[in-house]
Amino acid sequence: MAGRRLTARSVPAALAGLTMFTALLQAAPASAAADAGRPAFRMPFVCDQSWRGSNWEGHSPSHSIDWNHYDAAGNPDDLGRRVLASAGGTVLSSYYATDTGYGNTVVIGHGDGWRTRYAHLQSRDVQVGDTVTRGQRIGTVGATSALYSLSPHLHYEQIHDGVVVVAVVQGVTWSDYLVRYQTSTNGC
Repeated sequence: MAGRRLTARSVPAALAGLTMFTALLQAAPASAAADAGRPAFRMPFVCDQSWRGSNWEGHSPSHSIDWNHYDAAGNPDDLGRRVLASAGGTVLSSYYATDTGYGNTVVIGHGDGWRTRYAHLQSRDVQVGDTVTRGQRIGTVGATSALYSLSPHLHYEQIHDGVVVVAVVQGVTWSDYLVRYQTSTNGC
């Protein structure tokens, strides 16, 4: 406030601004702490497999990734491929969703508010309460949905404190509206 005098009228506004600035500074470490507590998520697929991920505009929920696999000729061949836990944890849900488009779904809790959701599965190989390790088979890729007609793919979400967040997979941040290939290091 160089060159400006504080008056009785300007002090409350200056204090309000200082309070907001202090609140922002205090919030930053909490966000950094959440990222520091993020598990080292791997791709939910067999080691050395290359998958095409996309998180397109309008995808619901935001930040989720749809994964597809293609053969050497470029034809989709993901139906029935193994889906692996991207980090160890406890199975919180294993169900067929009739009220959403998820179809066969598995949700794994990883601690510190972190979860992953795997949807549209052809099969579910785990039950609620099971402890899983990173790289353990939890199901197979499918196209299940009670609401939509889908082509086979895996719908994948990273969730923190109940909110789907921008995924970080094997150290790669999946910012919104990306389409790219990534090769799995899960179980390598």
